[in-house]
Amino acid sequence: MFASNALIGLREGLEAALVVVILLAFLTKTGRGWASRYVWLGVGSAIALSVAIGALLTYGTRQLTFEAQELIGGTASIIAVGFVTAMVFWMKGAARTISGELKGRLDRALELGPLAIALVGFLGVGREGLETAIFFYATAQAAGAGNNLPLVGWLVGFAGAIVLGYLMYRGVLKINLSRFFRWTGVGLVLVAGGILSYGVHDLQEARFLPGLGTLAFDVSSVVDPTSWYAVLLKGTLNFTPQTTVLQAVVWVAYVVTVLYLFLRPARPAATAAVTSGATSAPARPTAA
Repeated sequence: MFASNALIGLREGLEAALVVVILLAFLTKTGRGWASRYVWLGVGSAIALSVAIGALLTYGTRQLTFEAQELIGGTASIIAVGFVTAMVFWMKGAARTISGELKGRLDRALELGPLAIALVGFLGVGREGLETAIFFYATAQAAGAGNNLPLVGWLVGFAGAIVLGYLMYRGVLKINLSRFFRWTGVGLVLVAGGILSYGVHDLQEARFLPGLGTLAFDVSSVVDPTSWYAVLLKGTLNFTPQTTVLQAVVWVAYVVTVLYLFLRPARPAATAAVTSGATSAPARPTAA
């Protein structure tokens, strides 16, 4: 769980750090540094809310019955996968335009006052915070009680994101964001596939979905759960030696479909326009 959570923490943290860097750099360059305190107010509020949601999900469900915990855990896993999938595709197209969009929002907010400025910071970071809270709960459930590796992985990923964000703000580091989000997106799709599979298993244990006793394969006699490779597969892909048919089908369907859609090249707008013009019927000449 360490490697996958570190990747998610780095990705989510860098997205949030990128938002803060863009907003603060815009204020500094336009001579309106006085508004940075309100940006930080919004960012801090978003972080506090995210931590509260994560704590509520993690610790607030421990008094429930086993079936209820599994039902909530499985549902949270599926919601987290939905959030991450949407985020991966959104950043694929928005990596080059996010700076202009944020600057435009902040420029309009500066005319409205401090509350609007804080709201820009809150909304800019809040989405990543909500995704992080739900995903943290899902990965913590998958790791099991008493396992601190998910938390350590998140902290390492966030720390790396903060360092990268600071270096970007100081102008020391430049990152090809399109390439970065593309390859981390591939990693996140594989991680999300494992979380989705675990969520399905939770729902099977909660008796919400059938097929708990129908296994696609059982390699527990060959793969030692305590071996380094089993721990690595569990931590990155959430692989388990005993996998149900429904888990296997869902994992393959999700990973293959999402990776295909994510990695296929975008159709250039100019090419599409030329093709559209070539296939359209020629206009009839008008009489003089």
